[in-house]
Amino acid sequence: MKKFYLLTPGPTPIPPEAAAQAALPIIHHRTHEFGDVFDEVSKGLKVVFQTKNDVFILTSSGTGAMESAVANILSPGDKAIVASSGAFGERWVKIAQAYGANVVPVREEWGKPVDPGKIKEALAANPDAKAVFCQHTETSTGVVNDLKAFGDIVAATPAVLVVDAISGLGGEELRMDDWKLNVVVAGSQKGLMVAPGLAFAGVDEKAWKVVEAAKNPRFYFDYRRIKKSIADKETPFTPAVTLLQSLKATLRMIQEDGMDKVWERHRKLARATRAGMQALGLELFATVPCSVLTSAKLPESVPGGKLVNWMRDDLGVSLAGGQEHLKGKIVRLAHMGFMDQFDILVGLSALETGLRKFGMSVPVGKASHAATEALALV
Repeated sequence: MKKFYLLTPGPTPIPPEAAAQAALPIIHHRTHEFGDVFDEVSKGLKVVFQTKNDVFILTSSGTGAMESAVANILSPGDKAIVASSGAFGERWVKIAQAYGANVVPVREEWGKPVDPGKIKEALAANPDAKAVFCQHTETSTGVVNDLKAFGDIVAATPAVLVVDAISGLGGEELRMDDWKLNVVVAGSQKGLMVAPGLAFAGVDEKAWKVVEAAKNPRFYFDYRRIKKSIADKETPFTPAVTLLQSLKATLRMIQEDGMDKVWERHRKLARATRAGMQALGLELFATVPCSVLTSAKLPESVPGGKLVNWMRDDLGVSLAGGQEHLKGKIVRLAHMGFMDQFDILVGLSALETGLRKFGMSVPVGKASHAATEALALV
């Protein structure tokens, strides 16, 4: 018998309360029963997004939400500034180009956050830019961007700020309205603690004017169509009913704790994970690490791909490796959603065992001790 621990940056573990909801008999999506679920979820999402605006519910992956934002904000030929410092920042570039946008990239070295000053410079040099696209937390590197600074800069221009908060929402502090974030997209399988398949888009009044004027073709992801359906407490097309029932349960859990407590819990787990990684002799990869996952560089002598696979297959502990040019070079341990201090201790102990397995000299128990001290458990 083997117990499995899922410590990847999505999907993340699902609480029993949410899993139980998904196992209930399915309900029809054009009924008052579903309307009650839809209404509760819609209100709960506003709490997590920290917004008074509508949060649209999509049946798709997080990338679907990213594409929906591009389709609804841009018109062919529009200029779009993309702030990128990782694989998912580059995904904004690819989606915008697929829709015929004129992309102005603002790139930072992977592992570093995007300098807000560079966005300000790009907007000054491109006053006709329709939007700025950016990441909240860059999942591929573990970096967090300064969204509040981004919001202040973009708010002083006609452009709208579009944020990919897929990995950050529900774990990393985010205040959509207070930080002047015009569009925020997210997914269900990370901090919201539900299986993959749901995506979300919060849209404010400034962005809505742009949505109504946009000329890109859109049908399934048409925000105008989705907005009209909210009054009837439903989605325009068949939703992922069981996932929404699960989400109802996890949003209740989040609201019972309160967002400030949720954010602090993630910060605490992040501090402990960083302490454990450094105790193993690993150098943190992100210069400004986020609260939802920790990335660390691996020694050249350690085969990162084999390490991650062995930990999963032999120990039952799933972490994530690097992406693109970082493949085999870094390891990423998530601490988002339905995770607690003991998940971190398990992950660090497994990583310690794996590093020894592949030839690195690591003192037994040092990572767990450092994390335990950071958690103030001793």
